[in-house]
Amino acid sequence: MRITISGPPGSGKTTVAKILSKKLGYKLISGGDIFRDMAKEHNMDLVEFSKYAENNWDVDREIDRRLIEFAKENDNIILDSRLSGWLAYLNRIPAFKVYVNASLPVRIERIWRREGGSFEKVKEETVYREESEKLRYKKIYNIDFDDLSIYDLIVDSDNLTPEEITKIIMEESGVEAQR
Repeated sequence: MRITISGPPGSGKTTVAKILSKKLGYKLISGGDIFRDMAKEHNMDLVEFSKYAENNWDVDREIDRRLIEFAKENDNIILDSRLSGWLAYLNRIPAFKVYVNASLPVRIERIWRREGGSFEKVKEETVYREESEKLRYKKIYNIDFDDLSIYDLIVDSDNLTPEEITKIIMEESGVEAQR
């Protein structure tokens, strides 16, 4: 079974994907990790690289190409990226598609605790990054990121732990932990 975990920055999708991967024994591939690696390769921070990616759609296309290729060639995997659910849907790749959401204040708080720095700067960068990505996805793939109709499960993580979300995903998808 393929499981996609999508959602905005700070929603907890990557933490949930890691826990789920470990519990199920499934291989995990993360679009965020690919994006961060590519930013480092270009000697840019995430905001600089997001701005660069706005005018260089090859960045998104390369990340997505890698995710799609991995999904087509493998089963029993977890795909963690903002677009993984959409990529599976658009490419007709069978998958249980999960969207993890959280309110903007909760997401900003989580990112700030994880990355440190100025709270206001984290808020500004998060809002900018999210809007930048929404515009790119619309231009590149004609995806309305706010359209959640393609997902099999939508979970609000404001008041749930990653372990509780993982349990919900396992119950709703019908998968069982490896023993």
